[in-house]
Amino acid sequence: MRSFAACLTLITMVSAASLAQAQQPAAPAAPAALSQKQMMMVERLQANALQSRLGLDVLESLTTEIGPRLAGSPDEARARDWAMAKLKALGFENVRIEPFTIPYWHRLVENAAITSPAPQKLYVTALGGSGPTPVGGLEAQVIGFPDVASLRAAPEAVVKGKIVFINERTVRTQDGSGYGVGVVKRAQCQSVAQSKGAAACVIRSVGTDSHRFPHAGGSARSRDGANLANAAVSAPDADQIARLLARGPVRLRLEIGVETKENAPSGNVIAEIRGATRPDEVVVIGGHLDSWDLGTGALDDGAGVAIATAAAKLIKDLPMRPARTLRIVLWGSEETGLHGGRAYAAQHKPEAAKHIVAAESDFGAGRVWRLETDFGPMAAPYALALHQALAPLAINPGPMQSGGGPDVGPLKELGIPVVELSQDGTDYFDYHHTPDDTFDKIDPAALAQNIAAFATFAYLAADSDWDFRAGR
Repeated sequence: MRSFAACLTLITMVSAASLAQAQQPAAPAAPAALSQKQMMMVERLQANALQSRLGLDVLESLTTEIGPRLAGSPDEARARDWAMAKLKALGFENVRIEPFTIPYWHRLVENAAITSPAPQKLYVTALGGSGPTPVGGLEAQVIGFPDVASLRAAPEAVVKGKIVFINERTVRTQDGSGYGVGVVKRAQCQSVAQSKGAAACVIRSVGTDSHRFPHAGGSARSRDGANLANAAVSAPDADQIARLLARGPVRLRLEIGVETKENAPSGNVIAEIRGATRPDEVVVIGGHLDSWDLGTGALDDGAGVAIATAAAKLIKDLPMRPARTLRIVLWGSEETGLHGGRAYAAQHKPEAAKHIVAAESDFGAGRVWRLETDFGPMAAPYALALHQALAPLAINPGPMQSGGGPDVGPLKELGIPVVELSQDGTDYFDYHHTPDDTFDKIDPAALAQNIAAFATFAYLAADSDWDFRAGR
């Protein structure tokens, strides 16, 4: 690894040119100046992060001692208690829970089978927000569609009484853009099929693997009152249904049982390193504490919890505190509707002007390969300085068009600048929301690089007087 100071000299012209191409107006050629102390601290943070086991230990503890953490469940409550104890033990300040309540949904029964023409069991999971089938299940003819658009275009008479099956594949990409396209069927099949009188909706899992694991996920974020039985089948089972449909009529039996509650307890867990000279100015980093309940939530999003916690601990252990307050937020109940992110934004809206910048880790634990920012047009020198500070970790410049991530999205809506340390998600959707999302899928070296990246960003944002809104 090159030293931080050497990389500053080597990449200034390359980074400036990359920024100029990625944004309008073009970025200036010179980055914001860093003090000698800041340069030394960044080099120290990166070296320590790449050698430390803290992030791995935090992640192992969460996934082993708590396991799955369904939003609103007693398991998520145990995770909050775990986080409180862990953050206090690591010496953070103002450790607390900010509670809120959510609509609770939990699967109790999920079974599916082809009954005709070739009887066989299918591997299926109920999607979040699914309604139940009648007790004992339902059986109906299957009608297949390639995507939601074709389902929307179908006459009601063709769909009524049938089990809708959408067999759209998810494209494997580094940046996760294939998921954004593929997830539409998961979000919309239930409501569209119900509006046309369908008996149930079954989709090909939103994933890039070929394993016989179904992928969980939410289906009712539109809050349109849809309560149709809604499930995902594994990719090989989707292929099997499609092959049979190509040969003639197919009948399927589906049984789903669910438990729901109007108001279940959840909450965000928060901890801080109070700023030395400007403690009312806040830099936020975090990940979400809840997970779907098929696996143990190692990649989604135990990794984010570990990355934020370990990065902040490295900054806490520096000889001097940063000028601004660094706040860790472990959001609750992200998976079932971004409840934690929305609750945090609502509660802290009066302090939005004092929130300097926010970032979260919620895309697994693949190596960070690009930094995206959402700064004001006059803050380009700060983006360039961050790019150069991250260059020793093989992180490339990205455009000033970042969405930031799910839980910081509500902060962005308040005008708070966001940053995205983009992780390599090439294989993320092989494991995402499946029973295979477990601790053994973590690459320790990649996790350490993530921690080094978040520590670098968070330290420079907190120890500077940079205004990331400049020019807005």
